[in-house]
Amino acid sequence: MASQFTQQNIKIKTSLLIFLKGSVAPIVLYFENPQSVYDDIQKLLKAASAPKMIELDAIGPIKKVSLVSTDITGIALQEEQYMVKP
Repeated sequence: MASQFTQQNIKIKTSLLIFLKGSVAPIVLYFENPQSVYDDIQKLLKAASAPKMIELDAIGPIKKVSLVSTDITGIALQEEQYMVKP
């Protein structure tokens, strides 16, 4: 059986994962430039001496989310493969 999946049909998108206190699963968000959002959140978390409200406008299933910086336990970038119809 010949493989239906060629390298041209497989694309990669990057998502931002936000881990929160008291939550088992992370929030998965999609952005046009996830690396930039990741860097901005990292800077905010490193410099935050007091809790700050973070509001993010994403593209994907979750469109908008508001978080308090002290509830964030970690963030990560994740690459995901998906199929594109030829």
